[in-house]
Amino acid sequence: MTEQHTPAKLATRMSRAIRDEITTLILARGLSSGDPLPTETELVEALGVSRNSIREALKALQALDIVEIRHGYGTYVGRLSLDPLADGLTFRALHDIGRDLRSMEEILEVREALEAALIRRVAATVPEEDLAALDEVTRKMNDRAKAGDTFAEEDREFHEILYRSLNNALVTQLLRAFWDVFHRVNHRLGVTDPNPVQTVRRHRAIVTALRKRDVARAEHAMVEHFRNLDARIEQIRTP
Repeated sequence: MTEQHTPAKLATRMSRAIRDEITTLILARGLSSGDPLPTETELVEALGVSRNSIREALKALQALDIVEIRHGYGTYVGRLSLDPLADGLTFRALHDIGRDLRSMEEILEVREALEAALIRRVAATVPEEDLAALDEVTRKMNDRAKAGDTFAEEDREFHEILYRSLNNALVTQLLRAFWDVFHRVNHRLGVTDPNPVQTVRRHRAIVTALRKRDVARAEHAMVEHFRNLDARIEQIRTP
């Protein structure tokens, strides 16, 4: 039985093909983030398609942060960030919460598995300057907790400093994406840290283990830290 090629399917395939052509052009020319793309007119001539088709393809690529459309200036290679991933996961979690919390639990499981593996890699080699930076961030978190304030930004900074000695931009982006999803969902639902002082203690326990170059203890401290995040999911489960 032959596949039916409806107008909608053909349009989708055409749009995908044009997007692929544009991304191939970016790769072939070795363009980097922020570099200008050919004009719409040049793309129309190069790809042999309509201006509307080019515009639709560029809009789709902009949603993926592959291109950036600056109205009045032109189109450029985008930041190539993982923001679209965070947006999609956030919507998925919020969409599923009405039925169950499995999406949120899955996001937390992936983040915990990632950080448990990363902490094992860096536990014995974190530079002294990073340990000092972690001490300072933890102090700020403690000051905010005592004042009854939240410390979301300090929390984000803590986890990024932990692994910056790896010099791996993708690790930083992945952690930021998962962190953003969890905190955006919490903020949308009004979920807060049930015990900020305990959260600070658990961050301190991670730093203490790192200072002792104790890999097993550092991994255990990280797992304990995630139990606090489990408690926030319970707030969603039992409002």
